[in-house]
Amino acid sequence: MNDLTKKKLDDLITSNPVMVFMKGDRYFPQCGFSGAVVQILETTGVDYETVDVLSDPDLRQGIKEYSNWPTVPQVYIGGKFVGGSDILRELYYRGELQSLLEPVKQ
Repeated sequence: MNDLTKKKLDDLITSNPVMVFMKGDRYFPQCGFSGAVVQILETTGVDYETVDVLSDPDLRQGIKEYSNWPTVPQVYIGGKFVGGSDILRELYYRGELQSLLEPVKQ
């Protein structure tokens, strides 16, 4: 990953309390896994931002290297990598996602 892509990722992750790198965006997810993340976050009422990795090949590959996680979507909460749709779903159903989101809710 080049320095420009790393800086862009750093800036996105640190300036947004909840950041989702996904296929599509929150209004038009382009895969079922991305759609599942949006649905879960919408039910929590937390404010979050999305980035469409399909629109930027450098970000699409860069985020995988950045997190050392091979797939998207990827969710960051409070600047920390949480995981993808399966992990977010599991945290939600176990009732643990709300406690992760509590410090970043506005």
